[in-house]
Amino acid sequence: MATRTAAGRRAEAKVEYDAFMAQCKSRRLLDRLTDKWVTLVLCTLGEGDLRYSEISRHIAGVSQKMLTQTLRSLERDGLITRTVTPTVPVTVEYAITELGRSLLVVVGQMKVWAETHMDQVQAHRDDYDRRTA
Repeated sequence: MATRTAAGRRAEAKVEYDAFMAQCKSRRLLDRLTDKWVTLVLCTLGEGDLRYSEISRHIAGVSQKMLTQTLRSLERDGLITRTVTPTVPVTVEYAITELGRSLLVVVGQMKVWAETHMDQVQAHRDDYDRRTA
């Protein structure tokens, strides 16, 4: 029986991730990462460290509940950090991590693509709606 190294075992485990499989952990992660609030929070924090209220002001339409849930899930996944400074009142700042910054490259491009191509997409939607009405 051949002895496997830790690196070899990790490489084999990575092969097992298949987002097309319903129960795959990577599929659940992909589901979380494609949420609009995740994209907007990462893009916001990509500009620099911010307090909760600053993030909230920057992202129009996000509820307190959704922003809190999004920040907690991003922190849990290691994509952002939360730093509490013992002041009066307590100061809490959020920052993007290196792992989060690597994802920001992708989601930032998606955001820019959506902003750049919205007119074309809307024209196709209007055309489709006229044809199927």
